[in-house]
Amino acid sequence: MARHYLRIKDNIPLIGHLAFGLVDRGTNLIQIRPASLCPLSCIFCSVDAGPMSRTRQTEFEVDLEYLLAWLDSLVYAKGLDKIHAYIDAVGDPLIYPKIIELVRRLRKKRYVETIALETHGALLSREIAEKLDDAGLDRLNLSLDALNPAIARKLSGTPWFKVENIISIANFICSSLRMDLLIAPVWIPGLNDEEIPRLIEFALKIGAGKKWPPLGIQKYEVHKYGRKPRGVKPMRWRDFYDQLRIWEREYNVKLILKPEDFGIKKTPRLPYAFRKYEKVGVRIVGPGWLRNQWLGVARNRVITVVGVEGSPPVGAKVPVKILRVKDNIYMGEIKL
Repeated sequence: MARHYLRIKDNIPLIGHLAFGLVDRGTNLIQIRPASLCPLSCIFCSVDAGPMSRTRQTEFEVDLEYLLAWLDSLVYAKGLDKIHAYIDAVGDPLIYPKIIELVRRLRKKRYVETIALETHGALLSREIAEKLDDAGLDRLNLSLDALNPAIARKLSGTPWFKVENIISIANFICSSLRMDLLIAPVWIPGLNDEEIPRLIEFALKIGAGKKWPPLGIQKYEVHKYGRKPRGVKPMRWRDFYDQLRIWEREYNVKLILKPEDFGIKKTPRLPYAFRKYEKVGVRIVGPGWLRNQWLGVARNRVITVVGVEGSPPVGAKVPVKILRVKDNIYMGEIKL
């Protein structure tokens, strides 16, 4: 399926969307999402990323200066002296052309306490790791789901994926660089069960977790637009945590994590621009992220307009009923 590629430099607010910009969930951690593309097509991906996506119609890339200006405004509006900057994506943030410069510019901001970046590692190299370290990255969250090459390749949905390279770079980071490393696998029942204890042993062996916990094991969940591996059913949360406790005792390592482990605390959230079920006039600015979606703007926020078909009437103003406002992520449907 052919996709649009939208470079956002102005006119489109950077608060309101899940796929690009800034996400404030009412804490001192701000999610920074500079781009949405991904080189992998992981078979369990919760956001249907990568070349094999069946639902995406638009990918996004945000201008660096525009992104930083919006971050300044958000931190000021929240009244915070310090934040944790968390660079992630509905793809892989390493695909952002100015990712090193983004980290460097964040490091220069007085209000940025820590900088972390999440990646699956497919685009990672020793050179990039060194540059990120020099730029001031504090922690790399590496989404490493298996050490076995065949299993890793299967989970990535990508024939050229070589986990051996990522394993080598993880060793290099822990042995030679200042920044910390956190191994963050997704546990997919029936597919990588035996790999999780191997990953725990690997993280401890190479010295991950110099300052923060060395591991952040994630539970596979089914999402509406995500990929669902055949025959895989999510574990019950109780069973998931019971097994983590067993491994905690076995390996003497903290696996059940809390926000406090990363210095995250609740703060005043950015006030909502809309009320749920409110009807507002929205200016259409382009195609939406997924099929049957348009991108709209109102009250200096971006809104996903759902349940629409055909090319978006760019520039037109349409009446939209707001369906979602949580975390300042806005969704609505046209109501004539």
